Amino acid sequence: MRFKFTHIAVLCVALFVPVNTAIAEEVSLFRIGTGGVGGTYYPVGKTIARMLSNPLGKEDCTPDPCGVPYLLSLAQTANGSVSNIEDIQSGKIESGLAQSDIVYWARTGTGIFDETGPFQDITAIASLYREDIHLVARKDADIRSVSDLRGKRVSLDDPGSGTLVDARLILDAFGVRESEFEAQYIKAADAIKKMRAGQLDAFFLVAGSPSKAIAELSEEGLITLVPIDGPTATMLSRENTFFSTSVIKAGSYKGVDMVRTLCVTALWIVDRRQSEEEVYEITKTFWRNLPAIKKMNLHPKLSKISMGTTFASMSVALHPGAQKYYREIRENVADTRTN
Repeated sequence: MRFKFTHIAVLCVALFVPVNTAIAEEVSLFRIGTGGVGGTYYPVGKTIARMLSNPLGKEDCTPDPCGVPYLLSLAQTANGSVSNIEDIQSGKIESGLAQSDIVYWARTGTGIFDETGPFQDITAIASLYREDIHLVARKDADIRSVSDLRGKRVSLDDPGSGTLVDARLILDAFGVRESEFEAQYIKAADAIKKMRAGQLDAFFLVAGSPSKAIAELSEEGLITLVPIDGPTATMLSRENTFFSTSVIKAGSYKGVDMVRTLCVTALWIVDRRQSEEEVYEITKTFWRNLPAIKKMNLHPKLSKISMGTTFASMSVALHPGAQKYYREIRENVADTRTN
């Protein structure tokens, strides 16, 4: 389940130097499952690992702030949310990044996990940043609302994806049936190619704003964004804890005005079987080091992480170690206010 090393042994593996392991300190391995190197999860996970890792227990880690003493934290490339959840459940990794909607389905054994049953060992450390549900339409397709998808060529993403489940929830809530339009089930990259070729009118994509792929289409003057808003969207966010209402600001994409939509969040999830004390130290160190890491401008998504959105779209229980930290800081704030 968990791997233990010694901090001297870790160093000596790299240097090929024999040591007396009897005097070595014990080191915990903490792996963070991310996504492909071209996406957002990998650089964000890599930065989190950087701010947590301190396998030699240094007290001065300049230029970085010091991580958790005797913790070796590593970011691993992966296929994203589903594979990270599966790898945590099987004990292949200790933590990972995943969309709040997919985490919910895994924890409850519903949605894309309805045949596997609930994943009991998935808990959370924090909600990091939002991932907006983009309904992208060609400018010449005359699509201004979800209802206008009727009679159009629309991609709902590929089978087994979280985006497909989200799209179906939205369509159902707005009273639009898949039989009322030409539904296609293709990956976002293929949908973008078809949009350029004039073979597709609209597609759904869950991504942080601004999405590089959508930005390229907007630079070419091909697309607009369709709002997912009003009482129906509000109802959806109330009935599904993994949804929140969101705003994609004007200027996020060239020529596209402000758009109201729904979003999920990127959750930092962790194996429930990790010790309470270790996850407490990881959570505390993450928040302590975040301001310094933000100043390094390592990735724009880091600027979106704040204590104010820690529990946004939180679709699974917090790990007891994370709970301990948040309870502690809440009590400290309360003590400060009463003094």
